[in-house]
Amino acid sequence: MQLSPQEKDKLLIFTAALLAERRKHRGIKLNYPEAIAYISAAILEGAREGRSVAELMSYGTTLLTREEVMEGIPEMITEVQIEATFPDGTKLVTVHNPIH
Repeated sequence: MQLSPQEKDKLLIFTAALLAERRKHRGIKLNYPEAIAYISAAILEGAREGRSVAELMSYGTTLLTREEVMEGIPEMITEVQIEATFPDGTKLVTVHNPIH
């Protein structure tokens, strides 16, 4: 299987997000890479579903709470940026202060 670097990156994000989702469901607090992957994968999937950039920017702030991540992680993640594929092309989605 021949994958472009961008496709490899998306698969890595998705794999890390699956691990993060499993840990979250078991009540294990997420670390920095898990939190980033969890939010990023949700944004990528939302774009594929046809949601708008504005919707995803808002949605990205509802995915994780302070209680679901390790101490200090909300302060470390001030924004998440991900290039997502929308029906009309690729766009950059920025989620500011995603963890409340």
